[in-house]
Amino acid sequence: MKKGVWYLTFIVIFGCSSDDQILEEEEESTPMEENFDAIVPCENGMAGIYPCSGYDLVAHISLSTMSAEEGNDIWGWTDAETGKEYALMGLDNGTAFIDMSNALNPIYLGKLSTATTSSSWRDVKVYGDYAYIVSEANDHGVQIFDLKRLRNVSNPTENFSADGHYTALGNAHNIVINETSGFAYPVGTDRDDQFNGGVHFLNLENPIVPTLVGGWGLNGYTHDAQVITYNGPDATYVGAEIFVGANEDQVVVVDISDKNTPITLATMPYSNIGYTHQGWFTDDHRYFILGDELDEVRQGFRTRTLIFDMEDLDNPILHYTYSGPTNAIDHNGYVLADEFFLANYTAGVRVLDISDIGGKSVEEKAFFDTYPANNNTQFAGVWSVYPYFESGKIIISDINSGFFIIQKSN
Repeated sequence: MKKGVWYLTFIVIFGCSSDDQILEEEEESTPMEENFDAIVPCENGMAGIYPCSGYDLVAHISLSTMSAEEGNDIWGWTDAETGKEYALMGLDNGTAFIDMSNALNPIYLGKLSTATTSSSWRDVKVYGDYAYIVSEANDHGVQIFDLKRLRNVSNPTENFSADGHYTALGNAHNIVINETSGFAYPVGTDRDDQFNGGVHFLNLENPIVPTLVGGWGLNGYTHDAQVITYNGPDATYVGAEIFVGANEDQVVVVDISDKNTPITLATMPYSNIGYTHQGWFTDDHRYFILGDELDEVRQGFRTRTLIFDMEDLDNPILHYTYSGPTNAIDHNGYVLADEFFLANYTAGVRVLDISDIGGKSVEEKAFFDTYPANNNTQFAGVWSVYPYFESGKIIISDINSGFFIIQKSN
């Protein structure tokens, strides 16, 4: 979420008047780094000090090991040549690269420092063998890093340099990539830029030197988005490039196939909007699963997840609303087959069974809580989760305590 909204919310909930007070409260609950000789199984609802159900703890790397104060986004890269899996974790002062070849003993290879100043907001995505990194830090632009360099790190920890730097935008909250089309989409940029803080269209034909080919801002500021090459039930748009934006107080559906003439297809209203944050399509592109980041804060809901039926992209409808077991705030969520992995801040990662989503049946099937202190409605704990490694390893970024690897219990 945007910086001003986050800090204001802390002040309202906790009576905090300074960043120091906020950090002090969080740090009281930050666990120390653990070193494991074996997987820590989830037994009787706990994996070591962490509440769990259905997932074991594989590894943990602390923020102090990565010389950082806060964690934020996370993504993954699998080297097609070697098969090795790597984690890419956003930090307040840069981006960490972690070799997961031996998941029990992951190696922190080093860091690409922030392009300008530190920030609590950093986002990273991957296209092919390249990482693209944005931040809320002023004038940060888009850092580009050739991930193939991670094959030859002989002396961790290394201070990496960027291989490219796109500077035709300043700060950005997030970056979205459609690997099918070969375009990157920075969002959440300056509200006064040429696209009103909406979305910039970057062609990645030359991955080190992206080219701006347009943008879209008629629906206002875009906080986060997903862009897909559509292959769902609406035959009119099969093959089209569809942008679904979380635009603070609305969800927008835009056909961006023609970068010169994007077309808004629909907006998706819902009640009790707090802050429209982020969402993800089901694999069949029939449903879109959305999280609102401030409804738990402002409305007092338990974790609320909204599911839209996208059978008709010109007329999406709210299909079902799922309520979680705690009052924790929902953040990023990602679909893998019949499961939805939800980064749920203080409640950790919650895994939802969406196999009968069409029948309006969604149930929690597992969880792993990296923030054992509480499940309060506050901005602490899990920022994001990446569930897409072929090995089945799940990686987690925790704001307060760093990097985690978990896996399904046997």
